Amino acid sequence: MPNTTMLDAIGVIESPFKQKFAIPRQPRLAPAAKSIIKLHDDYCHPDMVRDIEQYSHLWLIFGFHQNTAQGWKPLVRPPRLGGNKKTGVLSTRSTFRPNGLGMSAVKLERVIMKNNRASIEVSGADLLDGTPIYDIKPYIPYSDIIDEAQAGIAQEAPSAPMRVLFSDQCLEQLQILDPPSDFKLLVEQVLAQDPRPAYKQNTEDTKEYTVQLYQFDITWRVIDNQTLVTNIVHV
Repeated sequence: MPNTTMLDAIGVIESPFKQKFAIPRQPRLAPAAKSIIKLHDDYCHPDMVRDIEQYSHLWLIFGFHQNTAQGWKPLVRPPRLGGNKKTGVLSTRSTFRPNGLGMSAVKLERVIMKNNRASIEVSGADLLDGTPIYDIKPYIPYSDIIDEAQAGIAQEAPSAPMRVLFSDQCLEQLQILDPPSDFKLLVEQVLAQDPRPAYKQNTEDTKEYTVQLYQFDITWRVIDNQTLVTNIVHV
């Protein structure tokens, strides 16, 4: 019988990704995504983050909290294999794992101090809003970069990002709605990854899709292997 260890979340992340759909499949694919790690009461003392700003990047250990009830299986269908072929869960970064833990390398933007409480702003996180953070560790290049590493089916970066275009209506909406800084860039970076189901990538598709970023719904469709953003509304 394996030992059981209880983990306490040290904080929670506030990110622009309000739903699992369209979250980048790896960290740092959407560097315009700015997130705030809100440390919980027992872990927000300024001493907890003393000298952390000497590091440019951090490892976040987090929980796939919305997947827990669905359990896990030994075989999964990774997007890299088109969502059709199965492979072992420990051979992938699937969100459906025995312990539901994830790890992402993100860029440290700044430490925020307010009322003697520390929060941490990061960019490039691929985490759902409200994700529990279990630990934060510095990214150390001399140790963490392995030049000769082999990555099997994920050795190469994904295919060239899709071109993202905005309708005239959307460009007008961006002026009126006054979204957060770099919002248009974030939309481009997210949709350039083609977040549709893996079996639909590189195919024509007449369906319209909608994803929420921050407090805005973004609607788009794929035309001639390009993404056209057709509508942006405040929700």
